[in-house]
Amino acid sequence: MQKKIVLIGGPGTGKTSVLNSLISRDFFCMEEISREVILKAKEEGIDQLFLTEPLLFSTMLLEGRENQYKIAEKTNHELVFFDRGIPDVHAYMNYFKTSYPPFFIEKCKKYKYDCIFHFSPWQEIHTTDNERYETFEQSVTIDKFLVEAYEELGYKIIDVPFGTVEKRTNFILNSLSCDL
Repeated sequence: MQKKIVLIGGPGTGKTSVLNSLISRDFFCMEEISREVILKAKEEGIDQLFLTEPLLFSTMLLEGRENQYKIAEKTNHELVFFDRGIPDVHAYMNYFKTSYPPFFIEKCKKYKYDCIFHFSPWQEIHTTDNERYETFEQSVTIDKFLVEAYEELGYKIIDVPFGTVEKRTNFILNSLSCDL
């Protein structure tokens, strides 16, 4: 039976680095789609889609993450790793105090994950760029909304300790080996 594993945490906490490490070890991974949506909007002349049209941006993310989930289900991979999951979308909407339709939560209840690994804010590795503009302080606050969203959906969250990318990756894989 396939296990769907999500890496969560505020911006700049090391999720993507660990996901890239998992990819290099030949695990099947679904990469973060926010950058793709942001870059597509920029090509269409919208500099900060989330800030100008948060509901449209979030709906696009929700559709993209739902699609990733469906793609994962069609594979025969025992483990599938996701850089963020469907509940991240409404967690961000809550952070920005933006209302959203009920189907955001309905999708979270329909598409369930097996393991949630949480990356706490870590100031030493936090950086910003053209697509990740949140400050460290904002990352800390967003992180609280993310954890709350997953806990409200009944998920048990496993905290990934600080350390090198290799140590964090090994922690996740060792944690999963107990359940396999």
